[in-house]
Amino acid sequence: MTELLDSGERLGREELAALQLERLRASLRHAYENVDFYRSSFDAAGVTPDDCRTLADLARFPFTAKTDLRDHYPFGMFAVAPSRIRRIHASSGTTGRPTVVGYTEGDLDMWADVVARSLRAAGARPGHKVHVAYGYGLFTGGLGAHYGAERLGCTVIPASGGMTARQVQLIQDFRPEIIMVTPSYMLTLLDEFERQGVDPRSTSLRVGVFGAEPWTEAMRKEIEEAFAIDAVDIYGLSEVIGPGVAQECVETKDGLHIWEDHFYPEIVDPFTGEVLPDGEEGELVFTSLTKEAMPIVRYRTRDLTRLLPGTARVFRRMEKVTGRSDDMIILRGVNLFPTQIEEIVLRTPAVAPHFQLRLTREGRLDALTVRAEARAGATAEQRAEAARTIAAAVKDGIGVSVDVEVVDPETLERSVGKIKRIVDLRQAP
Repeated sequence: MTELLDSGERLGREELAALQLERLRASLRHAYENVDFYRSSFDAAGVTPDDCRTLADLARFPFTAKTDLRDHYPFGMFAVAPSRIRRIHASSGTTGRPTVVGYTEGDLDMWADVVARSLRAAGARPGHKVHVAYGYGLFTGGLGAHYGAERLGCTVIPASGGMTARQVQLIQDFRPEIIMVTPSYMLTLLDEFERQGVDPRSTSLRVGVFGAEPWTEAMRKEIEEAFAIDAVDIYGLSEVIGPGVAQECVETKDGLHIWEDHFYPEIVDPFTGEVLPDGEEGELVFTSLTKEAMPIVRYRTRDLTRLLPGTARVFRRMEKVTGRSDDMIILRGVNLFPTQIEEIVLRTPAVAPHFQLRLTREGRLDALTVRAEARAGATAEQRAEAARTIAAAVKDGIGVSVDVEVVDPETLERSVGKIKRIVDLRQAP
């Protein structure tokens, strides 16, 4: 196995810590000298890059939140000249403004390297065909997976998302060994295999690399048994790099090894911000160590997990994400916030600014129903039109299909005058 590891994966813990500190100090300096936001936030906290003499000193530096990225839309967090930017990605946000991330040529090389490392840890090898069913475009998933697979020496099938029947046909015709997709969409593919009368266990697939949404051990078991494959988890987020921040190793399947030579993890108390020791559950925080275009310092992911010692690799592991410390809903791989729905409801005639999101599970997939109160005097025709308008706006603006019910005024349950925004009616699998 060791002959498959790259030089970073062969480091001992002491060597890794020394490399991390060297890269951390350089990254803090790069951010401080080239990003106004970081210069101001460091100064306000009374710290400079020179104050980071040990890895533990990072706790003295201020956090970065998603709102900071939105407040500096579009390019205020970039640390290099525009002429050095080779690609821009973005993700949707709660206010309508996306969080924008940029990449230099060096960033793209590093990103391809860590995704290639992730795929190798998942069991992919040069010459394998990789069916990429993540969405392409501003979302980092498709292109991140694509270039990482090519870097490893694989053949990429850039299927992207949608056209489920065609995806099933391509898997049969092109015979890929690896598939990269959200776990919920893999179950949609399973349904399509069965609809077409094709045994999913008869395909060429050997490994599924699943990310972009939380998934359970029960779902892993169902996918593995249905397709006769190994199902492993990949983790990433656009603000840190995209997919490839951490990867579950196929030989252990015991959590995701974080590529700590590029991304330094911390676990903090979600309420106090205090750094917690390894093994305790809290909010995951990342600091980039090698990013050029957009270094990120102590970014609060809002994902809840814990750090554990490495097993298949020297790098520490993170447990599967157990939830989030905010109110974000992840629906079929798409991040959705109540405030996004609120903006749509507020601009829709015939409905009042009172709504509720009801999460249910239809078969194996999550579903969301938006229940909005009608304005007094709204006709049945106006209510129906409002429902169509909201559904179309959610699909167009957020990228996910939802059901919409326009209910009578003052019928949504309230607590001390406030409507409970999210009602989760799903049962744990």
